[in-house]
Amino acid sequence: MAYEYAIALTGGIATGKSTVASLLALNGMRVIDADTISHEILDDSVEWVIETFGSKYVNGTKVDRTKLGSYIFSHPAAKKTLEAYLHPKIQAEIEKRSEKQDKFQFPYLIDIPLFFENSNYDIKESVVVYTPEDIQLERFMKRNGYSEEESLKRIASQMPIDEKKNKATWIIDNSKNLKHLQNEVEQFVEKIKEIYKK
Repeated sequence: MAYEYAIALTGGIATGKSTVASLLALNGMRVIDADTISHEILDDSVEWVIETFGSKYVNGTKVDRTKLGSYIFSHPAAKKTLEAYLHPKIQAEIEKRSEKQDKFQFPYLIDIPLFFENSNYDIKESVVVYTPEDIQLERFMKRNGYSEEESLKRIASQMPIDEKKNKATWIIDNSKNLKHLQNEVEQFVEKIKEIYKK
């Protein structure tokens, strides 16, 4: 049975989930990353992308993710097509890796950006990387160089971060600086160790 010791790690766009995933790994937690898996699967699906969306979304032997991303965000039907193709494959791979992790009988994290939106995973516990919406918007614009309008559109494509915060088992607050975030992560890891004392 997969996901027995899994904790879903999620958040919103630009709430700092990748940074938290790295900090968790530095603190000795094991992390399965859905994004990395989806990139691997997408790169193995060049033929499919050409057939489905056209060769302009492929650069040599790799899928041009930025170009494809911009296209699917403004075309809901294309987004659905891509998700219908990718999600089952991503899920199967995550499940496979999860079964391996469960053998250690200690919690590990599965970094799933749209955990609450898609609810495809039978994972009971979750931790949300939380940033208030105004900071989220500011960080996203700074990081990606998008206009405010484009940024709001991307953020609005996900469940509001406050709603995720209410659904989560634990919260890692990323509204301040890196030092504060490191403390938050360390406290979370301590809590997990406390609960699952061997």
